[in-house]
Amino acid sequence: MPRTTALHPKHLSRDTQRLVKLAQSLALSGSRLEDVYWEHLLGTHLSKLLQGKKNQAVENALDYLLTNNINAYEILIEQAESNSESTSLSVQGQDYDVLLFAAPAVVWTRYQLPREYSLRPHIAKIAAQLQDHILAPDAKLALLGELVCFDQMPQTFHDAWAWTHRLGLAALEQKSEPCEIRVPVDNEDMLADARFVVGAIAVRKGGPLFRWQDDTTANTAATRTQCLENWTQACASILTPLFTGCTVEYLLPDAYYVNSREADKHIRPLALKAAVTWLQTVAHLPGDKLRATIAACGEKTLEEYRVGFSTQHSNEVIYGSIWPILSKEESVADSINAEQADIPDEIAALLHELGVVDVRRLSGLYGTDVCDDCGAPYFPNPQGEMLHPELPEEIDLDPVHLH
Repeated sequence: MPRTTALHPKHLSRDTQRLVKLAQSLALSGSRLEDVYWEHLLGTHLSKLLQGKKNQAVENALDYLLTNNINAYEILIEQAESNSESTSLSVQGQDYDVLLFAAPAVVWTRYQLPREYSLRPHIAKIAAQLQDHILAPDAKLALLGELVCFDQMPQTFHDAWAWTHRLGLAALEQKSEPCEIRVPVDNEDMLADARFVVGAIAVRKGGPLFRWQDDTTANTAATRTQCLENWTQACASILTPLFTGCTVEYLLPDAYYVNSREADKHIRPLALKAAVTWLQTVAHLPGDKLRATIAACGEKTLEEYRVGFSTQHSNEVIYGSIWPILSKEESVADSINAEQADIPDEIAALLHELGVVDVRRLSGLYGTDVCDDCGAPYFPNPQGEMLHPELPEEIDLDPVHLH
């Protein structure tokens, strides 16, 4: 999420000031040895804050650096992610490296996504497939008992650290508290989403985590491509039956944060495709009867593009789709101009490919307003108004249920 709060150094807490100083020092480092020195201090301070549930100190430092030192911002967010998704644990005198990982399943449908995804009946099979195709031979594993969505994933660096620590202990067969999993928001109208197998991998200090790292055998290490092919085949028989009526794409299991972003990237075009397909098939509105309006939205910086759909003979918004912004390059305020014209170009090209003939783009930055009553986001119409989406009465509002 873009951070936009403007803070003055004297208003920062002592913990936040130290984070800022260490990140700036690392950004100015001129050698690998100096890098190691600053990384150690920064990692130690971050670990202290995460264990102390002082997540706000980290967020405030990121807010300040985003505005004042983008290089240091990149360094701090990378270090914060690394220190929350990985840790070191010692059991019976043996040191272990632990990594929190995610294995995304990206799904879309023209009907309705399933509401429940219990992994527990399949957890032993999934664990076996991960051991066979993804993990290094000596790696230990623990998994969550649910396929979780973005809303249920850790929302702070401290939450991610807690999952890493607890699942890491479980992988090493040590007592640990269960991970806190939020109740997901009920999004009945959502047609594209991601579900995640989440777990922790524990290996002896310095050992390989993944099969593609392991070159200790006579054969060379398996490639990522080979591992993904094997994993996809395994999931097709175990997980795909959970997604009746959906198209599913499995991503290669990898570190928690990188795979959260990869899933987001894959969802963006699929969500748009699902919206248009639903309008064309369920709402019976072919592409030549639709108009799509693209608007850049955010408070002070670009946070997302919203695509509002209306019919050729009305300016009322009947449906909408959100294309989130996922990087600092995309979120910089002036990226609304020619520098980032490729994003609305990509959206427009995909809409044309899906059969929508009339595609319009609005200039400027619009707000991220939502309905006070139901929380639904507003979407643009061709006249530049942000409106609540409302399907015409003659169109059946209920998606087809296959579950």
